[in-house]
Amino acid sequence: MSAEVAAAEYVYGIDSSVSDDDRFYQDPHVVQFRVTKKTPKRIYYIPENWGRPVQRFVDRVALERDGQVRRRSAGWWEPDATVYLTPPELQQHAKPDLAALRAEMAAAHPDRGGTDAAFIDARQRYEQARKAAA
Repeated sequence: MSAEVAAAEYVYGIDSSVSDDDRFYQDPHVVQFRVTKKTPKRIYYIPENWGRPVQRFVDRVALERDGQVRRRSAGWWEPDATVYLTPPELQQHAKPDLAALRAEMAAAHPDRGGTDAAFIDARQRYEQARKAAA
């Protein structure tokens, strides 16, 4: 007697949890939720909710049509506030290259052939990047 095992199906969300403690910071990342049941109108899945599994559902028609659906009763902090049919692409912002920005600022200096306006713009970019990196 052979038993066929169905491939597990998943829907996806984005975990962008933020901690007040920098030691525990994680970049936003994709998480998957196991689909437990599909009906013509709904897709049921189980996200981890602070260690307790809680069954939730989304509109199947909207999810399959649009590729994503926002849960009406979701909080902004919940990874499944928006549920995706396929893993979403995340754009991670690269850290600014402070040395390159400093070199641009030096090259734009009026004493080196630049203009006042170019130097001011380059300095603003450098200062913004320095603050963001701190």
